[in-house]
Amino acid sequence: MSKNLVIVESPAKAKTIEGYLGKDFKVVSSYGHVRDLPKGDKAIDKENKFKPTYEVTPDKKEVIKNLKKLAKDAETIYLASDDDREGEAISWHLKEVLNLKDESTKRIVFREITKNAISKAIENPRGIDYDLVNAQQARRILDRLVGFELSPILWKKIKTGLSAGRVQSVAVRLIVEREREIEKHKAVSSFKITAIFTADGKSFKAELPKKFETKEEAEEFLKKCLDANFSVENLEKKPAKKSPAPPFTTSTMQQEASRKLYFSVAQTMSVAQKLYEAGKITYMRTDSLNLSNEAMASAEKEIKSAYGDDFHKPRKYKSKSEGAQEAHEAIRPTDFSTLQASGDRNEQRLYELIWKRAIASQMADAKLEKTTVTIGISNQPQKLVANGEVIKFEGFLKVYLEDTDDEEDENEKSEKGILPPIQVGQNLDLVEMKGRESFTRSAPRYTEASLVKKLEELGIGRPSTYAPTISTIQKRDYVIKESRDGKDRDYVEMLIAEGKFKEEKKTEITGAEKNKLFPTNIAMVVNDFLVDHFPNVIDFNFTARVEKEFDDIAHGGVVWQDMIDNFYGKFHPKVEETEQVAREDIKSSRLIGKHPENGKPVTARLGRFGPLVQIGDSEDEDKKFASLKKGQFIENITLEDALELFKLPRDVGMFEDKKMVAAIGRFGPYIRHDGSFVSLPKEYDPLSVTEEEAIELIKAKREADAKKHIKTFDENPDIQLLNGRWGPYIKFGKKNYKIPKDKVAEDLTYEETVEIIENQPEPKKRGRFAKKK
Repeated sequence: MSKNLVIVESPAKAKTIEGYLGKDFKVVSSYGHVRDLPKGDKAIDKENKFKPTYEVTPDKKEVIKNLKKLAKDAETIYLASDDDREGEAISWHLKEVLNLKDESTKRIVFREITKNAISKAIENPRGIDYDLVNAQQARRILDRLVGFELSPILWKKIKTGLSAGRVQSVAVRLIVEREREIEKHKAVSSFKITAIFTADGKSFKAELPKKFETKEEAEEFLKKCLDANFSVENLEKKPAKKSPAPPFTTSTMQQEASRKLYFSVAQTMSVAQKLYEAGKITYMRTDSLNLSNEAMASAEKEIKSAYGDDFHKPRKYKSKSEGAQEAHEAIRPTDFSTLQASGDRNEQRLYELIWKRAIASQMADAKLEKTTVTIGISNQPQKLVANGEVIKFEGFLKVYLEDTDDEEDENEKSEKGILPPIQVGQNLDLVEMKGRESFTRSAPRYTEASLVKKLEELGIGRPSTYAPTISTIQKRDYVIKESRDGKDRDYVEMLIAEGKFKEEKKTEITGAEKNKLFPTNIAMVVNDFLVDHFPNVIDFNFTARVEKEFDDIAHGGVVWQDMIDNFYGKFHPKVEETEQVAREDIKSSRLIGKHPENGKPVTARLGRFGPLVQIGDSEDEDKKFASLKKGQFIENITLEDALELFKLPRDVGMFEDKKMVAAIGRFGPYIRHDGSFVSLPKEYDPLSVTEEEAIELIKAKREADAKKHIKTFDENPDIQLLNGRWGPYIKFGKKNYKIPKDKVAEDLTYEETVEIIENQPEPKKRGRFAKKK
């Protein structure tokens, strides 16, 4: 039996570490948290300084039994969970549950899984840091109190099954407020002038720095230019430089992986976790920009050998965030000379991004030469400007350039190309000049990554909370992440070329959205309820202040019970007060108007299965209902749009002597035919889908189903052999069963199939490595 037992959080990490420590050490995993607050109101004793009661989670009973056995036989137990509050709490819970003695228990921490870091950690053990444990306990207890007391109120006043949370409700508020901002935005048009000139046979672009507010002004300017001469009035060359971005923190990694790799925030964290556990990168939950001296020396060596001495420039970055732990490091490779981290494509892509970002941060500035050409117009006072940019020395650009979230309109971008050689006084030939109508844009909807950026700017949440918060608000149906098609919009383009003026009406697509966060109707209603009755809980500054107080607890400056007492003392009376609010006083329904034919009230409201419009009041026996379409909101649907919805369900036509009906259901628009349902793809509208289109969709669904179906058995029709995304499988009731590799699905008999079902191994319990909020 090994005399040293090391307990870590995940099996992957255990495997990597055991390889470094040798035969005297046994490394095992606790599979994440082992204890938690039980469900129900007995978890926190509010009368006794908020004393929590913890219990071992059912899926960890076996894990604890094994750990107890191993701990009993070991001389020294090393608790090696992650180096943050959550990790500290896991170590403390393990010590408590396993009844470990102080003299034989050591806490070790490391920020990377390398032989050197693990050896150093073993040589420098410490005790459990109770300030960090208390900061984590305070977060967990406070969030439980908020959720436990707010959720039942939402159930009673709005809809059963709803939940609220301290950070998630603030995130939802940001998305709701942005949606309303977009809704209120009225696009204002203006005209931008761009021109193409030639000098010595080479063409380049220029533009008028000022836009014209009206079409008339732009037209007058262009027509005058028909008779004008153009010449270079001024030429200015200036040296410029670009500096690299600092190495990644958790939030900048999430943002950049979203922009460059199209990863969701949760996917980024899952891939980074695997890289960390395999010993390839440093710990992926950090808000520090610091690099250790060893890392800087290693980066220097790599830069000088790959690119030369001129490309290296050592840099130390300081974190802006108040709570950042400077002793911690930014996210970086554990070994800069390793370029291949994994055979998995996504792991390799994220590793390359981390490697490039960290290497670039230690590289020289890029040196540029910027040229600004001012072009005079002989018969007008305005000047056109052309900008050119030449890279004189690549520096860090050889490796990496950060992307931005700015959604610049293609037509608004300023061209910065290479200009041909030109001189002051030189006459220029005009090839063409355009006046294009463009429109002001509303603030963009949030992506997962830009929401993380906003939360971080507001000081809300910490590196470990961004991903769970964003997953939670989607799981709870407050927010939908999706892409939506844009709409056609007309614009005017005027052109002068070859001495002629031409005007054209053109069409562009505007408002297309890719993987953006949209609020649901329920989010709007819940948000308004919380803003009205619990302004503190979802106030941005208040939420940031609570985060700061958790940091103060972690630094030993505040007693956690006092902090919670202070919060709860103000929060609980509000809960009691809100219980008296009448349900009808909550803005979950809205009178839209009166029905033009029968004069009955038309209302938009939340129904049991989602938002709907209703003709007639609640007492009306003949009241009618219709579901809202995607993107329609209770708060702004018009009477005209509502009446359109009552045209559904609508008869589309006949197929095989049976009626086809188009309608909107709980899961979106569909066609019903002969007892089966076919979902309508987003390019079809249930109000206008034709008979021919509906027949095509039904046939396509049948074909897909036929390909999916391999066979059923007369002995038990509930057992089906089907084709799935990952190959054939058995479906029995609500469960799916794997078919062994040595069997061919088509050849299986009923007896063989039943045998496979009966002998299917129990699914492995998945370790919950992902951090809880």
